[in-house]
Amino acid sequence: TRTGDRTSDVRAAMTLVTMSQHFGILWVAIEATTLVSAPLIYFHRHHRSLEATWKYLLLCSVGIALALLGNFFLAVAATQSDGTVLPLVVGDLVRGGSQLHGAWLNAAFLLFLVGYGTKMGLAPFHTWLPDAHSEAPSLVSALLSGALLNCAFLGIVRVMQVCAAAGHLAFGRDLLVSFGLLSMAVAAVFLVGQTDYKRLLAYSSVEHMGILALGVGLGGSGNFGALLHAVNHSLTKGMLFLVAGNILSAYQSKSTVEVRGVLRVLPISGFLWVGGLFAMTGSPPFGTFLSEFIILKAALEQGRTGVAIAYLVFLAIIFVGLATAVLGMAQGTPTEGQRRIPESESPWTVLSPAFLGVLVLLLGLYLPPLLRQTVREAARTLESSQP
Repeated sequence: TRTGDRTSDVRAAMTLVTMSQHFGILWVAIEATTLVSAPLIYFHRHHRSLEATWKYLLLCSVGIALALLGNFFLAVAATQSDGTVLPLVVGDLVRGGSQLHGAWLNAAFLLFLVGYGTKMGLAPFHTWLPDAHSEAPSLVSALLSGALLNCAFLGIVRVMQVCAAAGHLAFGRDLLVSFGLLSMAVAAVFLVGQTDYKRLLAYSSVEHMGILALGVGLGGSGNFGALLHAVNHSLTKGMLFLVAGNILSAYQSKSTVEVRGVLRVLPISGFLWVGGLFAMTGSPPFGTFLSEFIILKAALEQGRTGVAIAYLVFLAIIFVGLATAVLGMAQGTPTEGQRRIPESESPWTVLSPAFLGVLVLLLGLYLPPLLRQTVREAARTLESSQP
């Protein structure tokens, strides 16, 4: 019951993040998500859980402190010649974009990027993420990776809206492209040879947060691809962490070496595990393929061939690392003790991940007009209003 209450608190805080248009309230809401989710990471009361919880609190608190400083810099940027300050509301700042002080706005964006980027899991500020997602219960990991990271991403997107209205997109976009590629590179390095499948999924989240940053950094159709990818990633990672919970419950191990023969021992979870691999790596016909392809297309349209090549290389390395671990777990030969695991799977443990998997598959085959229009309108707010 306590866990359910705390989960409800997390959902309430995340809802406030999505609804807030004032940068101060947005900051409070994102800080609230940190405070109410930390006890969930410590659920198992293990020394590794305690270490992960403290690391989460310490690093995210430092990040949120930098974001608070970003709010102060934004207020200075919004100060007019007569001493009045534009309200720190997204709509007011967008309408008064031409009146903002460029140098202070750029400094504010940098602080917001580092501050919220820490909570988002961008490299090199990501070090709390693998521990927290690995030690938390799988349901909590699904909540953290599938939804909570997007809240910090939304904070960065809000600042980008203001930069777009002020005609200062170039500075922010270059930083986002750099951090996006760096996050993908770090994820690629740590995914290869990873032997903890929950940490495997956590480093995959670092990769996908990098893809989001890269898409927004490229701009143009990359904005549409990034925002669509946020939806696809949430569905995919929610599915995979729930399936990982089923595997952990049956095998009592998080080791990719010790877990073998999932397709034989847990047929439905094994099928979803393999399907999740292809969704997670952006393989057709899943929705992640569509959004990642749109981002690649944006890079090529802008003539940024080097970025496109690096993007494809990192995706290829990550695919190899993930496929080696996931397929080994699914197709390997179970040990004698693992063969005695009951093969019957409760419908309640597979219906939710199956539903999420079907959704991300359908988004690769058909994009509903309402979703397409919503994402397109959101992407337009990230384009410069200057001539």
